[in-house]
Formats: sequence, structure tokens, C-alpha cells
Amino acid sequence: MQSRTDRMPRLPDLVVKEYKSAELTLDQVTETDQRSLRSLAERNHIGLRPTRTGWSVTARSTVGVFVLQRVRLILRPKFTIPGRQLISWLCYANGVPVPHEPTLRQWPTGSSGYVDAVLPALLTECRSLLSQGLRRDYVRTDRVEPMLRGRLDAMAQATRRYGAVDQLHVRTFERDVEVWENLVCGAALSAAVPLASHATLARALKDTAAEFPRPRLPVTAPRMLARARYNRLNTRYRPAHAWARLVLGGGGVTDLLTDRGLRADSMLLKMDRLWELVVRQMAGSVAAEFGGRAVGSGGENAIRTTGDMAITHKPFSPDVLLRFDSPVSRFLPVDAKYIAYGDRTVSAHDRHQLLTYIAGYTGPDAPLAVILHPNPDAASSRTLRIDGPLGHLGEIRVLGVDTRLPPDQAAEPLRRLVADFVGATGSTGCVGIAGHALAVTPGA
Repeated sequence: MQSRTDRMPRLPDLVVKEYKSAELTLDQVTETDQRSLRSLAERNHIGLRPTRTGWSVTARSTVGVFVLQRVRLILRPKFTIPGRQLISWLCYANGVPVPHEPTLRQWPTGSSGYVDAVLPALLTECRSLLSQGLRRDYVRTDRVEPMLRGRLDAMAQATRRYGAVDQLHVRTFERDVEVWENLVCGAALSAAVPLASHATLARALKDTAAEFPRPRLPVTAPRMLARARYNRLNTRYRPAHAWARLVLGGGGVTDLLTDRGLRADSMLLKMDRLWELVVRQMAGSVAAEFGGRAVGSGGENAIRTTGDMAITHKPFSPDVLLRFDSPVSRFLPVDAKYIAYGDRTVSAHDRHQLLTYIAGYTGPDAPLAVILHPNPDAASSRTLRIDGPLGHLGEIRVLGVDTRLPPDQAAEPLRRLVADFVGATGSTGCVGIAGHALAVTPGA
């Protein structure tokens, strides 16, 4: 007998590549869809403008799948990452262990991009939890019993039974699987079913979801994730919850907006936010290898602007600020740029931004700042030298990270730079780093 999942009508796909546009006709967009698209546009996830024949949708740094009533809107990333490596990068950004090799082979990327990798990852982790046995804990339960078990609910007894004692309203604590850890998994599995790119995966997600309890309201699960705390009793749920966050939008690197009125059967990922988390993890790990650490760029370390008509401006803050204390304290600002700087020039805005970090955090012995950008073709490196009429101002090292490699291997260009930075003798000028120098004049 054919299941309901197999009989689901297949919605047509509209593919929009990152920072490109596509047209939705009037008959493809319902009034409900218009409200959802406007909500996405108001939060700068997409660009949206009406045309004579419908709507023009422009993809930005948010990618993924957004399910409308008559079409599946697929926002494709501009950087193509193989499925096996994509799962490694997502694990790396979320701070969860990378799955073992046999599991990785089950997670290719298809027409839906990273969605085809995340859903099997969620399914695999939830099945692993089932095989180990779901966690149970004492849950408060209100029930009607012929005998007193637990505590009598005097108010309910008086108002509902009118003093009769043939049935007692009691409150008890029973060991049950309806704890927040399992409710989150059940909600994520259910929300993932409409996102599946083929019927077999959708059926597997649906069958596994039936083994987990689900919260009564869809917005409950993201709120549970926001308050999540882990200990030795529930730490095995952490990988499953990392993938649940991607589906439910409960934090981390995604924003599904399920608690802001949008449909739950959508899955969106802000790639610039993901890249920022990757760079923070990578820079902090590399710095630790050389005795350094990532420090906050706020508070006393902030670069502030004052005196501007009593307006409080946001401080200038690099994505990562590394500190090395041997032999003397020195700072290295690192900025994440989700831009294809491997084959284009660095913008004037970014050069000004990095030059501000150089002026605020570095000394004359090492006036250096770093840009890390994704490069799916190969690792790349070049050095921008900035000079003015009064002499040398600083250098910006532009490093392209090869996203085809596992994160630890892809960090090698940054590792070599930090090794040179830590080993610098403190002589006048920038540290000795290899690369092609690009002179930048004040008028550039």
C-alpha cells in the first residue's frame, strides 16, 4: 500500500543562486505566501519587489529551502561545497563531533544543497538515540484516579467534582519520555518531513518522528533549545540538537523564524553568519596551538567614537581578536568575509575597516590584520601593503580557505601566518610573511 508520504504532490522548484534574481508569477504566489515573503524581505533575508507579472525575488547571503504553497523556493549558495565536506564544516561551526566515515557517505548534496546533508544527519543522530534508549525523567502529570496517588489537587476537586470523592484529581510525578530533550527531536523530525528531497527520506523521517514525543505548540521547541543546558545525563543529545537547531531555527547559524509567523516547513541558513562562526572557531583553535587565545573586542578593548552630537556609535569590532603574550603582548585582528576575494579586489570599505583595526590594536612592529574568505578552488594568499605620505601604515593579509578540505587542514594558511607572527623578532615593519604585495595609495 502506498503511504501518504509517497502520494505527496511534488511542488515545482524555483532555484535562485546567491545574489541573483528570479521571477515568481502571480499564480505561483498566494496571499499567505506574499505575507511570508514580505516577512523574509523585512529581515533582509531576501530582496523582494513587485513586477507587472508577479514578484522578483533576489537571493542574498541567506540560502536554503523556503516552501510556499505552490512552489519550493531554493536559495542556492554561490560557493559549492561537496556534501562530505559540508557536513564537516557545519559540525565545525556548531562545535559538535564530526560523524564517522561510513555515516558521511550517506550525506550527499543534491538539488537542495546543504538541506540534503542536514536532514540525514538529524535522522542518523535521532536513530542513534532510539537505539540507546530515550532518556526518561520525572514529569508532573495531572490525572483523575480512583485512589490518592501523589498530591490531591484540592481546587480541581472542589470545582470539578463538587466535593465528591469517587474520583480524585491528583498531581503525580511519573518517569516519562516527554522531557525537553526528546520533544526537541520530535519537533525537528516532524518539521523536516516536508523538506526531504525524495520520498524515501521523507518516510524515514516520518517513521522516526513517530517514536518521539512532540510538543503541543511548534514554537515550544525553539524556546527549549534557547534554554538548553547539558550535563552527563543528556550530553549524548547534543549532536542531534545541533541539527535540530538548523531545522527549527532555535539559534546557532540559522534563522527559520518559526516563532515569527513563518511556516515550519522551511529551512534557511545565513551563510555569512555560518562563515563568521567558522572563522571564530578556526582562529581560536590556531591561536591556542601557539600559546595565544581569542579575546573580546568589546569593553576596554573596543575602538569607540565619541563627541558626535551625543550619538552613541557601535564600536569597531573585528570578528576575532587574537592575543599573544610571549614575549610581549600583541594583538592580531581577524575578520571573516563571505566574499569571493580569490578572484576580485578587496573593496575600499574593507580596506578602511581593516586599517582601523590595525591602528587600534597593533603596534609599529607588527601592523597586520587578516581577512579570511572562502575559496572553493584552492587555498590562496596575498598581502595588501598600505602606505601613505608619512610612511608605512600596515599590511592586510588576504587568506582564501579551501572549503573542499576538512576544517583542520583548511586552516593551514592561517596556521603558517600565526607561526610567522608569533616568531617575529619585533623589528621595524611588518612581520615576515610570504605573499604578493599590493601597494595601496591614499587615493585608492
